[in-house]
Amino acid sequence: MNFGDFLDHNNSCGGGGARIVADLPYSNSSSNNNTIGTNPSGNINSNNDMPTGAIAQPRLVPQPLSTKPMFNSPGLSLALQTSMEGQGEMARMGENYETSNVGGRRSRDEEHESRSGSDNMEGASGDDQDASDKPPRKKRYHRHTPQQIQELEALFKECPHPDEKQRLELSKRLCLETRQVKFWFQNRRTQMKTQLERHENSILRQENDKLRAENMSMREAMRNPICTNCGGPAMIGEISLEEQHLRIENARLKDELDRVCALAGKFLGRPVSSLAAPPMPNSSLELGVGSNGFGGGLNTVIPTTLPLGPTDYGSSLPVMPPTKATMNIAPIERSLERSMYLELALAAMDELVKMAQTDEALWLRSFEGGREILNHEEYVRTFSTPCIGMKPNGFVTEASRETGMVIINSLALVETLMDSNKWAEMFPCIIARTATTDVISNGMGGTRNGALQLMHAELQVLSPLVPVREVNFLRFCKQHAEGVWAVVDVSIDTIRETSGGSPTYPNCRRLPSGCVVQDMPNGYSKVTWVEHAEYDESVVHHLYRSLISAGMGFGAQRWVATLQRQCECLAILMSSNVPTRDHTAITAGGRRSMLKLAQRMTNNFFAGVCASTVHKWNKLRTENVDEDVRVMTRKSVDDPGEPPGIVLSAATSVWLPVTPQRLFDFLRNEHLRSEWDILSNGGPMQEMAHIAKGQDHGNCVSLLRASAMNANQSSMLILQETCIDAAGSLVVYAPVDIPAMHVVMNGGDSAYVALLPSGFAIVPDGPGSRGGDDGPTSNGGPGHRVSGSLLTVAFQILVNSLPTAKLTVESVETVNNLISCTVQKIKAALQCES
Repeated sequence: MNFGDFLDHNNSCGGGGARIVADLPYSNSSSNNNTIGTNPSGNINSNNDMPTGAIAQPRLVPQPLSTKPMFNSPGLSLALQTSMEGQGEMARMGENYETSNVGGRRSRDEEHESRSGSDNMEGASGDDQDASDKPPRKKRYHRHTPQQIQELEALFKECPHPDEKQRLELSKRLCLETRQVKFWFQNRRTQMKTQLERHENSILRQENDKLRAENMSMREAMRNPICTNCGGPAMIGEISLEEQHLRIENARLKDELDRVCALAGKFLGRPVSSLAAPPMPNSSLELGVGSNGFGGGLNTVIPTTLPLGPTDYGSSLPVMPPTKATMNIAPIERSLERSMYLELALAAMDELVKMAQTDEALWLRSFEGGREILNHEEYVRTFSTPCIGMKPNGFVTEASRETGMVIINSLALVETLMDSNKWAEMFPCIIARTATTDVISNGMGGTRNGALQLMHAELQVLSPLVPVREVNFLRFCKQHAEGVWAVVDVSIDTIRETSGGSPTYPNCRRLPSGCVVQDMPNGYSKVTWVEHAEYDESVVHHLYRSLISAGMGFGAQRWVATLQRQCECLAILMSSNVPTRDHTAITAGGRRSMLKLAQRMTNNFFAGVCASTVHKWNKLRTENVDEDVRVMTRKSVDDPGEPPGIVLSAATSVWLPVTPQRLFDFLRNEHLRSEWDILSNGGPMQEMAHIAKGQDHGNCVSLLRASAMNANQSSMLILQETCIDAAGSLVVYAPVDIPAMHVVMNGGDSAYVALLPSGFAIVPDGPGSRGGDDGPTSNGGPGHRVSGSLLTVAFQILVNSLPTAKLTVESVETVNNLISCTVQKIKAALQCES
């Protein structure tokens, strides 16, 4: 159960909040584990029982240059190691050895004929010469200069297949004909392929020699059989040749099973016994660099109890169908990338658990607020080799850890974290947008244990002065014990660089981060959250640099505080007991409709402050707007939840020498609203409806009414949501239509209520700003700064009801003046103009 499920539910929920949240249902999609093998012809078989002849026998015959894959030698070599089907096949492999030598000599002759461009012939191509009926004339050769070869080689490294435009530019620069450049690149590519062929032939010769030696030793062993009981020579006729083959194969498979169980134990975190492992006919042991069911490729499949990836780390990850993000990846490249992801996930999980459990040496307590600070020297000693490579130049590190009790059980929290939609609903103020780009594994045994997936997310701090962090990362879930789970995230930019790509989002890298969850009594969980990142500090405004570097912007404290507040809210909303301060006149359906409307309002407010990709914003640059004010515009068309026309958004952040708690209490107080809000008509407001969302009185959704001061003014309603936790606070509001709100409060659909949100986001100005509720305070003697708050003010206003209209300078200046006037009124009311 998450916020979306609750708000879309039509019936009221009963029972205690804590118990209901603790017993959230879990669902998981089943995966198909049919054994996939290859027959000798190379076709894919999908059968539950693998026949003996299903393993493709090797043929060491050289392939044509135009059809041979570049990297199929590792698959061949691993397949040869598993093909021990008797001396008949061994003899045929030995006979094929001569064929491979002949192929190798032929490749060298072809290479000699297609040498580097320094010996290219000046004239027509080979096809033109064959088509000519004239007697062959004497060939004229043209040797390129060293400078020309150097230029050609440099371009070849960047682009082995230049287009006609590139060849023309290169020929002009090197004083060559275009066909000479064309033939040089053709010959250079042929030379590259020939070198790869030669290297693969060398590997195949070594494997063939090894198999021949093994074949000879097996023949010798069969000539002199030994009794397994007494160790003496066995009598002729005691063991048949077929039984001896079976015993040899059985011993090999037993060793293989022991190795797989040891690797699986490392992956699962607990020992796996080869004797206790039940047979699983639908699973398979995958050896080699095969395609894992993603298309053509060489796979050797042997039935056993657990699957194994191509690395040294064991895994029982079920094969998932290819997604759009992986359809254009070659089978061998896809398999190599999967193995790299698995290895990175295991290393990141090991680092996360150590950082979550280690105390004194790795984490130090700060004097300001008692928060935990990472000891970087001890971190380097503990993790000498970073799992995603060295820190880029110019990047700084932020690290934080937080532990808290949350009213949710471990299974429900793990399911929330592994589902991108539920994850975004649980942390709406942190996650602007997220999606799961590829699912490598859904888990094992109907649980999320072993689930591995690629994700993309946009993380935000509610201020226009802090850019949105866009990250591509790997998320891995593992169960360490009964009721103990861990979920880790780690950036994958390093793997994509290794695979030939470039880092997509170079301004931030997420080192192993995540949480360790342990079930506690009464439906609670103990959550230890670790956030560790490297980022470019130059893009952050100086007002927020102290906050971000201390881990208070994107850090663990904010994640845990948001999780506690959201789970407490869900427990209260699902409880049958209505809080005493709530208005009982609102029906259960009306409460759900109002909460759904408030959720849409706050999400639109977040999108307008941080300029995420949820809406298509266009940034404006005008001379009459302050430097720290960001003005954006977008068109609202065919959206029933917004008025049609041109929407203007303006946001800025300022520092105030007031504690966050005092500032929050002032802004949410409806009786003091006339001191800063022009919508209040200059008088106090009355609270018409109240829905509590937490134990703190500041966590609620309210419906406010502004009284008309004279006959010319009309009364209006304002929907407001306020929330506060240890990391910060929010006050978001929007004027709403009175008839529409009557429909919502009676349980009607809130999707057709048009609104544009405005509001405030409040955070401490740094690690030392955790004072009381008094006014401007100093932390002590000279050199100590004043404790204060960072206030973000944002407005969204409809400046024209026609989407095709053009934005005027007067509209921009009006919104800019509105922000400046609001900030000045707040400063005057709190007596902090200086």
